[in-house]
Formats: sequence, structure tokens, C-alpha cells
Amino acid sequence: MLNYSTLRASAAHVSANNAWLARLAWSLGSLLIFLIFWDVAANLIDHRHLPTPLQVWHTLVQEIRTGNLLFHVGMTLARVVVSFFVAMLIGAALGLALGKSKLADKLFDSWLIFFLNLPALVIIILCYVWFGLTETAAVLAVAINKIPNVAVTVREGARSLSRDLNEMAQIYRFGWWKTLRHVTLPQLAPFFAAAARSGLSLVWKIVLVVELLGRSNGVGFQLHTAFQLFDVSMILAYAVSFIIVVQIIEMGILQPIEARVNRWRR
Repeated sequence: MLNYSTLRASAAHVSANNAWLARLAWSLGSLLIFLIFWDVAANLIDHRHLPTPLQVWHTLVQEIRTGNLLFHVGMTLARVVVSFFVAMLIGAALGLALGKSKLADKLFDSWLIFFLNLPALVIIILCYVWFGLTETAAVLAVAINKIPNVAVTVREGARSLSRDLNEMAQIYRFGWWKTLRHVTLPQLAPFFAAAARSGLSLVWKIVLVVELLGRSNGVGFQLHTAFQLFDVSMILAYAVSFIIVVQIIEMGILQPIEARVNRWRR
């Protein structure tokens, strides 16, 4: 016979699946309404600067067939991945240090505020001026813009660490590595997930600006080229493809990770 806990887990699983299907249905329905509205508006206005969804779809298919779209989206993704992990690594280390040291927090808090309010465009231009129009400058510009956001989020997590758990680790002589792995990082996991999810949306946007200003490939470069030609279909085709990739990463990777690290919360 099935026990109560098994039945409860099964019911929770069914409920979660039903909620996911309902959310998917609402999302698809909303998207369909938007496409219908777009198509009607484009046909009524009948101007080349507002193509129909079908025209954008044809452009998208053509770019896929030529291989241009896959190449440029791939280059953008490569820059996003490298700059994202660099920013997460440095920002997490900085945030952890500031959250655990009051002296360091007082000393560098104004630095964080400065970089949080420094326009991304300024950082991008300075990196290109100082380091040239190179991949290193592009990745560095994106990472610098992202690091303060990660540091602030992780700092708040480090401030909320349980003293009881830290004292327990000291009593049982865990050592710094075992304490970090089994006590500190599990408590910081939700903050890492929040920093990753919120920061990734920022990285996407900054990478496009970086490519537009100083790269010869990538989605940002293609958008710049299409803008010079007033090719709205091309602009929307690359925008749609980019949004699709972002949503796949968001729903397939980030949301499951965030749900996993937050499952201990009620």
C-alpha cells in the first residue's frame, strides 16, 4: 500500500505539472493574441518599416539557411558565457568578502555605488579606448558592468549567514574548506541563483551594445548593419531569434536551478 508521504508527493507532482501546463497555455495564448494584433496593424499601416510576422519569419528562415544567424548568435552566446562566468566569479568573491568583513564593506561600499551608477556605455567606450577593439576589451567591458550587481546580491547573502551554523562548524572543526562547502555555500545558493538570473538579463543587453560599437560579428553587429540599411525585417528577425534563445536558457536552465536551490524554503 502507498503511504501518506508517497501520495502527498505524487499529488504535489501532479499539481506542479498542471500549474506548468496552465502557465504554458496562458503564455501561448497571449503570444497568439500579440501576433494577431501585430499582423492586423502591419496590414492596416502597410509600410515597409512595419513588416508582418510572416515577412519576419521568411527573413529568419533565410538567415538560418545561409548560416548567418547561427554564426552570429553563436558568437554572441560565446561572449555572454565568458563574461558572465568571469563576472560571477569575481563578483561572488568580492561580495562574500564584503559581507563577512565590516571593515572591507565600509571601505569599498562607495566603490560599489560608483560602479553601479556608472553608465554601461561609458565603461564600454573606455575599455575599447584603453585596450583596443579586441575580444578581451569586449568581455572585460561586459564583466565590469556585471560585477557590482553580483557583489551587492552576494554581500546581502553573506550578511544573513547563520551564526549558529558557523559556530557548529567551529566546534566540530570543519576547517575553512569544509565550512565553505557544507555551511556557507548552501546558504548562499539562493543568492547566487538570484544574481545569476537577474544579471544574465543585464549581460544580454550589454553584449549587444558592445558588439554594435566595436565588433565585426554577433547579433549586435547584425542589428547595426540592418539599422544602416533600414531593414526592419532583419532587425526583428534577429531580435526574435535572440529572445527565443534567452527564453530557452531561462526556462531550461536558470529556473530549474533556482527552484532546486530554493526547494528547502517553505
